[in-house]
Amino acid sequence: MLGRFLEFSLATPDIQASLDFYTRLGFSQAEVGEAWLHPYAVVTDGRICLGLHQGAIPAPSMTFVKPDLLKHLESLEELGLKFEFLHLGNDVFNEIGWFDPTGQLVRLVEARTFSPSKRMVTDTSRCGYFVEIALPTPDLGVSKAYWEQFGFVGMDEWDGQLPHVSCTSDYVDLGLYDPSHLRRSTLRFEVDDVGATLARLAEIGISPTGEIPAPLRQLPAAVLIAPEGTPILLS
Repeated sequence: MLGRFLEFSLATPDIQASLDFYTRLGFSQAEVGEAWLHPYAVVTDGRICLGLHQGAIPAPSMTFVKPDLLKHLESLEELGLKFEFLHLGNDVFNEIGWFDPTGQLVRLVEARTFSPSKRMVTDTSRCGYFVEIALPTPDLGVSKAYWEQFGFVGMDEWDGQLPHVSCTSDYVDLGLYDPSHLRRSTLRFEVDDVGATLARLAEIGISPTGEIPAPLRQLPAAVLIAPEGTPILLS
C-alpha cells in the first residue's frame, strides 16, 4: 500500500558537510534528478539510501514511491490517516505526508527522485551491515499493529541485547524501541568488532559522540552523530 521504499529523508543545514561525512564513512553518492528545488543529494551503502535535503522540508521522514499517487488517496484516507500535508495537482510533484504513532513522518511521492544505485548490498560501509531504522515509540503494540497494516511483518525480540519489536519488509526494516533506550530516529548497524571499527574511524577523524542506549553501555557499542544530527548506532 505504501509502495517501494525510496529513502530515509534527512534535513541538513549544510548539505556539503553531511555529504562529506557519509562519503568518508564509505557511502556512495547516487545521481539525483530535478524533482526538488532545494539542494539535494543521496548516499547509499547498498542497503539504505539517505536523502540529504538542504531546505525547509519536514524531516526526518521515511519516503516511499507510490506511482499514480492521486488515485490511491481515497484508500489511504479510509485507513483514518491524518495528513500533515498534501501537495497534489497537475503542475506539482505529487507528495503527501503524515505522522505514524511514534511521531515519525511518512512521505509518499509519485516518482523516484534519484537513479537506482548499482552498489551491491554486500559492499558495506565503514559502519558495517545496515540493520534497520530504529524508532522510539511509547506504545510498542500500537506501532507494531500500525506497520503491519501496511504489510510489514512484526516480531517481538525481547531476548536480545536491546529489546525491541522488529518490523520487516521487502525493502526496509524498522525497529520499535522503548523511548528510554532510544530518544530519536536512529540508523542501526552491526559490525564484527566495535573497537576495531572505531579505531579505523578515528584514523579518518570520526569519533563517537552520541549517547549509548542504557542496555548496551556494558557492551561494545558506540553512537556516531552525523552533521545534520542523525544518530548512527554501531553494535
